[in-house]
Parts: sequence; C-alpha cells; structure tokens
Amino acid sequence: MPVGTDILVLMLNQRLQQKLLQKLSPQQILLMKLLQIPSMALEQRIKQEIEENPALELEEGSELPEAEQEETDYSDDGDYDEDEHDDYDESDDEFTFDDYIADDDDEIPDYKTSINNSSPDDTNYDIPFASSDSFQELLIQQLGYRKLDERKVKIGTYIIGNLDDSGYLSRPLDAMADDLLFGMNLKTNRKELAEVLAIIQEFDPPGVGARNLQECLMLQLIRLQSEELDKDYSLPIMIIDRFFNEFTKKHYDKIIKRAEITEEELKEALNEILKLNPKPGGSVSDSARENQYIIPDFIIHINDGELELSLSSRNMPELRVSKTYGEMLEMLAESKKSRSEKEALVFIKQKIDSAKWFIDAIQQRQNTLYGTMAAIMEYQRAYFLSGDETTLRPMILKDIAEVVGLDISTISRVANSKYVQTPFGTFLLKSFFSESMQMDDGEEVSTREIKKILSDCIEAEVKDKPLTDEQLTLILKDKGYNIARRTVAKYREQLNIPVARLRKEL
Repeated sequence: MPVGTDILVLMLNQRLQQKLLQKLSPQQILLMKLLQIPSMALEQRIKQEIEENPALELEEGSELPEAEQEETDYSDDGDYDEDEHDDYDESDDEFTFDDYIADDDDEIPDYKTSINNSSPDDTNYDIPFASSDSFQELLIQQLGYRKLDERKVKIGTYIIGNLDDSGYLSRPLDAMADDLLFGMNLKTNRKELAEVLAIIQEFDPPGVGARNLQECLMLQLIRLQSEELDKDYSLPIMIIDRFFNEFTKKHYDKIIKRAEITEEELKEALNEILKLNPKPGGSVSDSARENQYIIPDFIIHINDGELELSLSSRNMPELRVSKTYGEMLEMLAESKKSRSEKEALVFIKQKIDSAKWFIDAIQQRQNTLYGTMAAIMEYQRAYFLSGDETTLRPMILKDIAEVVGLDISTISRVANSKYVQTPFGTFLLKSFFSESMQMDDGEEVSTREIKKILSDCIEAEVKDKPLTDEQLTLILKDKGYNIARRTVAKYREQLNIPVARLRKEL
C-alpha cells in the first residue's frame, strides 16, 4: 500500500473531538430543582424532605402549614417528650467526619454518601389544588335523578365520559356505538344513543352535550324560552337556526335583508345571543378554580417614594440539623467500631450531610431569588413606582444574568412560575421580560409597551367601525413606532383580540 494511502487512512481514522463535560454535584442539582419551584410547591418539598430525612427538622417555634402539621405529628400516643428536642446551637453540630472515621472506612462506596437525584430538567413536584366535584361527576349525579333502566344509565355514563372540558360531544354516535359493543359488550345503535343524549342535553348547565356551537346556543335558547314564557326568543332562535354562518362572520346586513327585520330588532336579538355561554362545561371548571389563590414569591412596597423588596415568608423556612443525630454521631465516633456501628456511622453521616446540603440549598435559593428580583426591580424601577406599562424597559434574561452574575438558565428558573406582588397587582415574573424595538428617533422600547398602546387603540375604537390592522399600523407609525402590518397582526393575536370584522358591533 502506498505511503500516501497510509497517511490518508490514518487521517480518516483520527477523530478530533472536543467534549465539554460539565459534571454537576448533588448540591447543584438540588439547588436547580429548588429554584424552579414556586412557594406552594416549596412547602411540599420541605415536608417531603423532613419525612425522608430524620436528621432534618424545623427550628424551635417554626411550624408547617396547619394541614401539613397534622400529617407530620409523630406523637400518636400523646407521650411526646419535648425535653428530647430542646433548642441548641447549630454550631455544635459542625463535625469533622474524618476525625471520627477510621482509615479503612475510606473504601466506602460513594453511592452510600451521596444524594440520589434525577435529571435537573425533571419537574417532579406536587402543587395543591382545591377539591370539588368534576364536570362529569355533576352530570352523573343528575343522571341518577332520572328514572332510567340500567342499560340507559350505562349508555348515559359513557356519553358523559366522552364530553370534553367545554361540555361538547365531539365523537360521532356511530363510533360510540362500536366502542360500547367491543368495549362493554353492549349492543346499541345511533337512535338509542341519540335518545339518551337528548336526556343529557336537558341537564344543567344549559347547552351541555351539544355537538357543535350552533346546537349549544340552540339548546340554551330553547331552555330560556321554556322557562321565560313572558319573553319571546323566536328571533334569536331563527338567527342561530337559519343564519348561523352569517352570524359568526358578522354579516349583519345579510341577516337584516334575508330575515326582513330592522337593525334595532337585530341588535336586541344579538344582545340575547351574546348572553349565552359558548362553553357550558367551562363554567363548572371555572367555579372549581375560584378557590385557588396565587401566593406571591416576592412583595414590593413603596415607602416614601422608594421601593422595598421582601421575600414571602414561605420562602424562608427555619431548618436545622437534628440535635439527636449529632449526639448519636459523636457517641458512635467515640465507641469501638464494630461492623454494625460502622454501618450506623455511615448512615448517620449520610443523613446529616443530606440535611446540611438541603439547608444550604434553601439558603442559596433564598439569596438567588432575592438578588434576581432586586435586579429586576431596579431595572424596571419606573414601572414599579408608577404602574404604567408604557414605562417598561425592554428586558431579556441576559440583561438580568449580567447584573447578578448568574447563568441565563438560572434566571429562567427563577422567573418561571414565580409571582410578584406590587401596589398595582400581582404579576407573573416572566411577564416583565420582553423584546425591544427601535423607534424612529433611535430609542429602544419594550414590545409590551407597543402591545399596551395597541390594546388602548382597539378599546377606544368606534365599535361599528373597528380599526383594521392597516389602520392600526398607521396609528402606531404616527406615534413613532415603525412596525409592519404583519407585526401588528401578530401582537393583536398575542393579545387574543380578533380581527376587525369580528369586533364589529351594531
């Protein structure tokens, strides 16, 4: 083989790989996990750690929330001895483990003295929610009030189980008949399913069990007509029945012409239609969410024209290493080390290490949260003093990361799922981050400021002649915001504002 070929083969076989390996310690992984969870989840995480690690306990006088305190009460027989848990100075627990462990213990595997953490990207934590009857449960209760045979009860239960969160039945009846046959060995047909569905459509909330929006609105109007005999709903029913397509597209001129009605009559009918609920199932779900409260992680006050920042008390738990475990470690270290004592010493060392790592991680979490929020507060000082969204500065994760000297990913974890309470309301922290856009004079402004101006323009528009995206673009250009029409359309969609045609009112 020629020499040149050998060199070529050698070059091809050579792999120049540059690998950047970042090995995270258990403490770093723990800190990242704690940073990304909100205050409510932090309480659950602390409770879990206390239950799993007996070497970790709350400081004297500190308490878990009342519901959690009941679960962690270990005095089943009422003979709890408070003298065994007297307050102590944590500095007494600063042990040098190398002095207590013999040289032959150096061969203890690392896994016995390390925390078993999963990936830092995993978000395995529980968030408590208010408990209430689900939408399907309420419908099944109403089904039980009807005098139906067992067969129809089974069919009705199955239909209710196929309703979505909005209360609609999206599955075809023929497909459901096949499912009942193969899944429950229940032979039925489209006619019988329609009969049971008609019964369900009589349940509360009105409109439930509809297969589309048109049927949903019709069910509600028919219910209103049967309950309010002194009021005439024939025109709203006719509009939904015969002119539903024109109604959804707001082609009011066509409805007036084809239905042979006046503009005033149409306006009155539309007012009745707009009172209806397009998502009857959502009303039940929303009521269940009314008891859920946002607990802010940060609190900002204005005192004599100056901003004051504080962390929520839920972010500052008082934890310590158990005095009992410290005494046990000292006792085992001073005794002659049998095999069982060595195993006990390793176990206690592991638990104390884990407890100290957790306490340190909680403290680091507190410091990181406070430092990050302080930087954001200073960056957006004008907004937090006035509450005027137009004063918001463009701000990205990198801006804050450079101020506090932390990685962008760390700032992202802090901003995620955290809320700040201000004199002007409680807001999600990440909502203060926005991209920048340059004005005609060269000044950079936040895209949130542009969205606020766009929202104000649409709110102030003449309802029967709503502003188009082109007109909104011209208005913004007159104010110095030189942006394209497609950008205006994008911002409008982000604000959940429909196009001009769908905003038109009589």
